[in-house]
Amino acid sequence: MLHPPHQSLQVAAVPQQRVPVRDQDAPWHTEAVCRRDEAGLFFAPSKEPTAARLAREEAAKRVCARCPVLVECREHALLQPEPYGVWGGLTAAERRVVLARRRRRDVELKSTGRPVAAAG
Repeated sequence: MLHPPHQSLQVAAVPQQRVPVRDQDAPWHTEAVCRRDEAGLFFAPSKEPTAARLAREEAAKRVCARCPVLVECREHALLQPEPYGVWGGLTAAERRVVLARRRRRDVELKSTGRPVAAAG
């Protein structure tokens, strides 16, 4: 139904999501949602068929998407670097792409004489 120009539309209020407060003294992984899930979701069994791997990785990424320490987990996996499994919502192949982009960016920034940022 169209409203006449003199009437204003009411916008429904969207409830704000609560973000859990994290204990800054505890290691980040103590807050990880995956600690409550089966580890098999995040790491491939040997000779896993491609379709099964893709489905498992998507399920793991859904767990990561709701995790309060996703950023810390991802940075850990990139700095280590973790060669296997889904960490911080990224597969090992996706992490290799991120690392390659970071290396390229760092080389480009060094060649231009600009300071290199730590994150990215």
